Amino acid sequence: MAAQKDRKPEPTGVVFDIMRFCIHDGPGIRTTVFFKGCSMRCWWCHNPEGLSPKPEMFVRRERCISCGRCGAVCKVGRERDQCIFCGECVKECHTGAREIVGRTMTVAQVMEQVEKDVIFYDESGGGVTFSGGEPLMQPDFLEAILKRCRELEINTAVETSGYAGPEVLRRIAPYVDLFLYDVKHMDEEAHRESTGVSNGLILANLAELCAGQSRVEIRFPVIPGVNDDEDNVAALADLAAALDITGVRLLRYHSAGSEKHASLDRTYTLTDLEPPSDEKMAGIRSSFESAGVKVLNGG
Repeated sequence: MAAQKDRKPEPTGVVFDIMRFCIHDGPGIRTTVFFKGCSMRCWWCHNPEGLSPKPEMFVRRERCISCGRCGAVCKVGRERDQCIFCGECVKECHTGAREIVGRTMTVAQVMEQVEKDVIFYDESGGGVTFSGGEPLMQPDFLEAILKRCRELEINTAVETSGYAGPEVLRRIAPYVDLFLYDVKHMDEEAHRESTGVSNGLILANLAELCAGQSRVEIRFPVIPGVNDDEDNVAALADLAAALDITGVRLLRYHSAGSEKHASLDRTYTLTDLEPPSDEKMAGIRSSFESAGVKVLNGG
């Protein structure tokens, strides 16, 4: 009885999606678990439903037929700040216009989903990837799941901005097979302007990870007019060349997140921005390769 009283409760976390059969979130076929909550506010964020650490109401207005059913069953009013996330309006919405994003899950509940595709991980060299949002914002939950994956010999990857206390990365690093590490801008002032935070902690954590035993892939989101200038690319190429990494993956900007911002009543900053051209991407790739950095395909 005493042992049971001393046993700590299993940590829980808030997850907004679990996607199976992913092929762009690490090697092989993977299951990607999206954690809710992020400290950064990148202009180009394509997962705005991952920014808040709490559940949110997601409204696809293009599907709404103004039938009034949601209002008829609402217990507190239809304003977002009044919502108690009872789900009654979601049940009543026959067009799928309304959805609650974010739910509290246990480690066991996440692992139940992850373990469904073990055979595909084994055959493809895949595994599970933890993304977001920012998974490092829920360190206890993340560490517990990583440990369980290690016990089951499931390959793990963590996609992160690196914006967290170094002690968090030290805690989880022994259980992570690959870090997918975003570097968004090398200039501190420009990074703060476009993401809301300094890059000092991010670059320091990156250097520490690479100096240890961790496998790290740098991911560079190419955002036209924001971070694709020659000086920034050259600075990142020099940094990557000096670090022990698996390579750099270039992520071409896309505007898929703009509609999701509208569904959350948020403003999308880069409304008229077009993706970088093939020629631009090729030039950036050449800059990294000229610095002796391996550029990974896809992304």
